[in-house]
Amino acid sequence: MKALRFGFRAIWVIAELFGFFCDYAWRWLRHGGALPQAERSRWLQRSSRRTLKVFSLATTHEGPPPAAGLLVCNHLSYLDILVLASLAHAVFVAKSEVRSWPVFGWCASLAGTLFVVRARRTDVSRMNAEIEHTLDGGNVLVLFPEGTSWNGSEVLPFKSSLLEPIVGSKHPLTVTHISYSLADGDVANDICYWGDMTFLPHLLKLLTKKQINARVCFAPVLNPALDRKELAVQLHAEVVRLKR
Repeated sequence: MKALRFGFRAIWVIAELFGFFCDYAWRWLRHGGALPQAERSRWLQRSSRRTLKVFSLATTHEGPPPAAGLLVCNHLSYLDILVLASLAHAVFVAKSEVRSWPVFGWCASLAGTLFVVRARRTDVSRMNAEIEHTLDGGNVLVLFPEGTSWNGSEVLPFKSSLLEPIVGSKHPLTVTHISYSLADGDVANDICYWGDMTFLPHLLKLLTKKQINARVCFAPVLNPALDRKELAVQLHAEVVRLKR
């Protein structure tokens, strides 16, 4: 049964990818070769919703998804991006290594993802400027302040360096916690993407799972700290509070 499920979904994924790229190319041509970020976000949302169906992933959420501003979330898997994008017109911040991932990295680039070079300390200033520009454009910018994906046993401490553009700003701030469940496997090893796992074997295994459920909790931050290090601690505590 697993082999049959895998074969069907593998063909489905290939068909969907072809459709996604054709859809993007058509919209790119319509806009004269310069697709606006808002249109990229809408394309990502449509593509994400269709891709979640391939994985038979059902999403439930508590609290309203934000329409603008910064959204900070714990990070468990590349599935987080699909789940969050399915709920909001979002732009993501990701490590530069993601750009080289098979297929997924290409899709991330097309969607307008902001890539940060973590090994280059001087890249933080450039990234902060891009974050501020994206927020000023009325977009939802998604940041995973843990700096890496994890196994879900805890929420790792938040890194404060990328929070500087929102300290004392007018942009709305939302905290989010995401979690998963499934009947035929273990979340930490089958859904979470962490440690020394490699993308393709993890993805192929994921395609064999019968049903995946994602739970997303949103909550606004009404009185954010005015210091980025204090803000990192505050946001971490808020995300942990949503984890139950």
